[in-house]
Amino acid sequence: MAHGQPRVGVMDSGEKRLNELGYKQELRREMTLFKTLAISFSTMTLFTGITPLYGSSLLYAGPATLVWGWIVVTFFTWFVGVAMAEICSSFPTTGSLYFWAAHLAGPKWGPFASWCCAWLETIGLIAGIGTQAYAGSQTLQSIILLCTGTNKDGGYYAPRWLFLCMYMGLTIIWAVLNTFALEVIAFIDIISIWWQVIGGLAIVIMLPLVALTTQSASYVFTHFETASESTGISNVVYAAILSVLVSQYSLYGYDAAAHLTEETKGADKNGPIAILSSIGIISIFGWAYILALTFSIQSEPKAQFGCQGRVQPKLLQDPSYLYDPTNETAGAFVPAQILYDAFHGRYHNATGAIILLFIIWGSFFFGGLSITTSAARVVYALSRDEGIPFSSIWRKVHPKHKVPSNAVWLCAVICILLGLPILKVNVVFTAITSICTIGWVGGYAVPIFARMVMAEKNFKPGPFYLGKARRPVCLVAFLWICYTCCVFLLPTFYPITWDTFNYAPVALGVGLGLIMLWWMLDARKWFKGPVRNIDIQNGKV
Repeated sequence: MAHGQPRVGVMDSGEKRLNELGYKQELRREMTLFKTLAISFSTMTLFTGITPLYGSSLLYAGPATLVWGWIVVTFFTWFVGVAMAEICSSFPTTGSLYFWAAHLAGPKWGPFASWCCAWLETIGLIAGIGTQAYAGSQTLQSIILLCTGTNKDGGYYAPRWLFLCMYMGLTIIWAVLNTFALEVIAFIDIISIWWQVIGGLAIVIMLPLVALTTQSASYVFTHFETASESTGISNVVYAAILSVLVSQYSLYGYDAAAHLTEETKGADKNGPIAILSSIGIISIFGWAYILALTFSIQSEPKAQFGCQGRVQPKLLQDPSYLYDPTNETAGAFVPAQILYDAFHGRYHNATGAIILLFIIWGSFFFGGLSITTSAARVVYALSRDEGIPFSSIWRKVHPKHKVPSNAVWLCAVICILLGLPILKVNVVFTAITSICTIGWVGGYAVPIFARMVMAEKNFKPGPFYLGKARRPVCLVAFLWICYTCCVFLLPTFYPITWDTFNYAPVALGVGLGLIMLWWMLDARKWFKGPVRNIDIQNGKV
């Protein structure tokens, strides 16, 4: 503590640093490390990234690229996480990424850096709510289908209008829950972490045991094949790049802990711990989940004749039936078909598959709830600094619950608008996923790059400090983020038609173009980045 500052009671270390940075404590600082970790873990979630993209990633290049791609992406994700943990330790504020960008970029470039970072992060988080709502609706669609029969037995497959209603319903429920006191969200997220740990263990252990047959280790770890007849992509490098998208989409969201640092006790220490712990837990559980699904793909035994004419049974390792629109799950959701095949094959009913799908749906529900919490905090922080139109409305904190309820509902309304094309367009999830990933992960790049190039004498380290390792760590992290953003702009199917066009580049181009135009014509004249709401009488920040 600076010697010139009076000490009133025992000030939390995170609150002390917040005051030094020019912000007064407005939100309740009640969250422990475990609660913060629970929300961060829930934002990443075990199932939400892997489940909706597993089928397409398996189709592009087969199981080997899918399985080993997770390891590669995890390796580079640690560089990003470590770089962000160091910055979080020094700047424990709700604005997190854009606040970091402003201070790390210095007085000349700080406003522009924080402007870019704030809008990338806002776009990514709000689109992130949409990805959870879409995938949650997709899982619920499969649950309804299996509960009412199957696609082959006249089960009810929810049409587009009902799918959109489910999407909107989830978004509204998350907004309502986020309107209550933060303790309610923290309590739900504690349920979430146990739900995902226990449910994840149940699926990872149970699925291969229930499956009548399992794929060989050589197939899972070494088999590579393209599906050019389905995807239009025959180039093996291109197919492998697209196959790894599932891992790149799944392994982010750990910045949720940073959004809650103004509400976390000892945030300068517990924020970095929550970030790194989330990455570690998801890395292990995610790989185990991928392996469980891949080993449990069912194949029909085929008779093949050996060199001496004897019949040799062999599993036909062809997963194409998973995508067949006439199969039990209408070919719409590959993990649902894998679960159905495993349980129906052994028990001749779909009850077990429905229960596990409900566990997965719960993961989407908790993930969407946590992302809504993070998105609202970013909108609140940006509004507090006059960076959004009608900021006075969105920065209001509920007088009783002490949560930014107006910001919560703004995020919900925009998310619902993003989902309206569901009624007509087939590639909505691809586009929303790409927008979410590029915005969210792209927001990481700005403060990391600024940290890499800034003079070390201008950085006030927190308890977690990289020292001389910060430049190589930040360089690897920055290059990895740039690569990730680029590959999510690629077409995912050929030939390119209105049904297969990844319109994320157009949507992002128009959106970011308007934001940059606003900056050049008007915002640069008045937006100065984070605005202090407390006077610093002593010391220099």
